[in-house]
Amino acid sequence: MASSLPVEAIRTLSEQHPKPSNVHYQYGTAGFRTLGNILDSVMFRVGILAALRSKRLDGKTIGVMVTASHNPEPDNGVKLVDPRGEMLEAAWENHATNLANAPTTDAFIDALDAFVKTLNIDLSKPARVVYARDTRPSGPALIAALEDGFKAIGAETRNAGVTTTPVLHYLVKAINTKGTKDAYGEDSEEGYLQKLSTAFKKLVAGKPAIPPLVIDCANGVGAIVGEKLAEHLGNTLKLILHNTAITTAGALNNACGADFVKTSQRLPPSLASVLKPGQRACSLDGDADRLIYYYLDDRGQFHMLDGDKIAALVAAFIVELTKSAGLDGEIQVGIVQTAYANGGSTKYLSERLPVKCVPTGVKHLHHAAEHYDIGVYFEANGHGTVLFSPETLEKLATYQPSTPAQSTALNHLISLTQVINQTVGDALSDMLLVEVVLTHKSYSGLEWDSLYVDLPNRLVKVVVPNRSIFKTEDAERRLVSPPGLQAKIDDLVRRYEGGRAFVRPSGTEDVVRVYAEATVRSQADELAFRVAGLVYDDVGGDPSKRPAEFL
Repeated sequence: MASSLPVEAIRTLSEQHPKPSNVHYQYGTAGFRTLGNILDSVMFRVGILAALRSKRLDGKTIGVMVTASHNPEPDNGVKLVDPRGEMLEAAWENHATNLANAPTTDAFIDALDAFVKTLNIDLSKPARVVYARDTRPSGPALIAALEDGFKAIGAETRNAGVTTTPVLHYLVKAINTKGTKDAYGEDSEEGYLQKLSTAFKKLVAGKPAIPPLVIDCANGVGAIVGEKLAEHLGNTLKLILHNTAITTAGALNNACGADFVKTSQRLPPSLASVLKPGQRACSLDGDADRLIYYYLDDRGQFHMLDGDKIAALVAAFIVELTKSAGLDGEIQVGIVQTAYANGGSTKYLSERLPVKCVPTGVKHLHHAAEHYDIGVYFEANGHGTVLFSPETLEKLATYQPSTPAQSTALNHLISLTQVINQTVGDALSDMLLVEVVLTHKSYSGLEWDSLYVDLPNRLVKVVVPNRSIFKTEDAERRLVSPPGLQAKIDDLVRRYEGGRAFVRPSGTEDVVRVYAEATVRSQADELAFRVAGLVYDDVGGDPSKRPAEFL
């Protein structure tokens, strides 16, 4: 194996970014994510890790995104993006965690050395990295620490500046496919905007004018890219951007954004005077990778259209297009959900296409969606996308339609592959996708909402002494441990019409989450609180601290 680690350069720079002694870092689905003011050492080390990942993959470009998405403004985080624009290979999450937790510079260098040997990384290979950040105030200092990591190991880098997480994913794929037959698009933010807006204009050409769309940008980076997208779209779709205060301290994700709307199930207060009855709007989250729609009905009542509603709208439309193109026997469209998907959506979709349920987390959804010719996945929180397999893209490019109607449908399918960011959930891309379907179907928010009725549901957190005793199966829909608890839950569920409930441990805190649904709102609430009470008592919760609402 050629060349060795530049130990002295690493040592000198590492001393400037010491690890705090009392903090344990964990690389999860969202990368490292915690308070921005304790991430300095992590950033430096991630800079080196990203370069080693690139060397391990023969000099392919790796992405690094500095963001904490929908979290509060004081938080920040960092995640790596693999060459096809997908999440970091799962096996490397542990390597990242180990390197981040080495207590001293010496320990870090030893860990690096062992890591390079174990993975047989050829250090003579080039290292190439592209990186970006969101608008958080802690961003610039963290980027400086990351750049010290790049400098220590001698990586070739490209700073993509302040942009959305999905744009960075796009850039990674575009850079790595440049000049090949799979070229994903021009490798710049401008290239991204051009690709999306051109495809969108083709898809709505000749359709009636689209009414303007109100967008809540969560006072985050979506405001910057959203404004540029608005210029590209011009009069085809007028975007009215709100919550664009990216320099106002404390504004990010505060009483606005997709996560606020989904969890509080209400309009961002800042839009109360803006949205008119009958008008539709949407919210992005802090780094623009989640999207939630909503509208006010004629009585001014708020109605949310979440990831489940988006999935139903989009999947049914794609199934329709494949049929119209004469490809329904050739291309299988499938949808992937988690246990949190509303029973109403599962029923609606199951009548139209194959539905698969997988454990919670983007990597499970993305992976399962890759097994279909066209795989649609959305989490209820508004994060999702559509994947077209390489074989399907090939089929669309070479298929000979036999009628003008088939030809039109085929061209629409091809344009959809351009408007959709297939690397990751992308709020702006998904928003254009939704607008395409609403335009083709002439749906208002109300008509979209009435495709199916959501079953009333309730999510309850139960604080437990140790979440690790909770083990699940059947895509987290059933408990295998603690023993006997599932049978008691089944017993309860049977008493409720349309009843369904499941219990799963949180991935991030010592709580378990109880989800319940039933045909009637009061029954869904009662079922959730009964199951919560059952869980609390079963694991020996302190009776004096038992929440009053648990039944």
